[in-house]
Amino acid sequence: MKFSDLRYLAAYLIPLSCFVGLYFGGWASPGALYIGFLLVPLIGVVCPGFPRREEEAVLQTKSKLPFFDNLLYLNVPVLYLVVAYFVWLLGLGEMTTFETIFSVINVGIVLGVCGINVAHELGHREDSFARWMSRLLLIPALYSHFTLEHNYGHHLKGSSSRGSATARKNEPVYKFYYRSVVQGYLNAWKIGNAMRIAAGRPEWMNEVLLGHIAQFVLLAFVAVLTGWGGLIAYIGAALIGIISLESVNYIEHYGLVRKRLVSGRYEPMSESHSWNSNHELGRIMLFELVRHADHHYQTTRKYQALRHLDKSPQLPFGYPMSIILALVPPLLVQHHEPPGGSATEGLSKICSILAPNSNPLYNCLHSPSSSLPTTKKGPST
Repeated sequence: MKFSDLRYLAAYLIPLSCFVGLYFGGWASPGALYIGFLLVPLIGVVCPGFPRREEEAVLQTKSKLPFFDNLLYLNVPVLYLVVAYFVWLLGLGEMTTFETIFSVINVGIVLGVCGINVAHELGHREDSFARWMSRLLLIPALYSHFTLEHNYGHHLKGSSSRGSATARKNEPVYKFYYRSVVQGYLNAWKIGNAMRIAAGRPEWMNEVLLGHIAQFVLLAFVAVLTGWGGLIAYIGAALIGIISLESVNYIEHYGLVRKRLVSGRYEPMSESHSWNSNHELGRIMLFELVRHADHHYQTTRKYQALRHLDKSPQLPFGYPMSIILALVPPLLVQHHEPPGGSATEGLSKICSILAPNSNPLYNCLHSPSSSLPTTKKGPST
């Protein structure tokens, strides 16, 4: 292991800033919001991403080191400590309205990043321990069905018209939220039921149902300890976490569509069907989720071994800044073309669009600096 690999410890700035926000309150209440959606995007604009390349032998060696797995597992106790502290504060009932609102956002970001995001990585592992850790991370986020639908739905239907978690070209993010959440949830029930029947299990052994039971027990504890107001606040935090995840889903495959073959099936998923980002701090905070092209190209690769693929479309910004651009309406100023493709010039372009399209991310992704590559077939996922 190299000393530079310790950079992944910086991922814990998110839960650390959350604890600080909850403890000090006041203007510190936003906590993780300051790090995830202020500091990281600003650094991403000032410091453009670059492809960090390592030899395949080095990457395979890193895949076997327990350090990287333990960094993921550590999120389980950290996440539950954040949740317990948040629930305790809600039960005290001493937070101001300002502190409550921003604490909900603060904890919600942690549920999205340390919960659903890390659960996504662990949910792709083949060993049962990692998969159980994934389930434990999804329960506090109230999104226990995610891994089931993601692994057996999204990875089959992604970047196609059948993919509920694939954003269509020029589709507003808010419309995407509804479609992705509702259809993804219904798909999870279908997948869970099909797997239950195939395994010869009784109806109550549906994995989605079992996850709901665990979530109901958690919410019951929250209601008893904090009352209805605290329960609503907790559900609000979980919704923020879900929105964070779905915002990432929106960006990952936005406007990228696999061709339909003569047989009626879609071409295999390749590195050309996922947006990639090389912005260092965003990569660290999300445990390399932003190298999404390689993840779909070879789903068995662990996060520390994911590569930059030259033929994958590259985002001009990291994921956090791209999420902000997707959420904020286009700025109504005169359109002009920047002379280059740097991150700063890309920001100038985005901030200068009088868009015929309602989605600023669309304008960003279709700038000359981020044009789509020629599709190259890869292994099916």
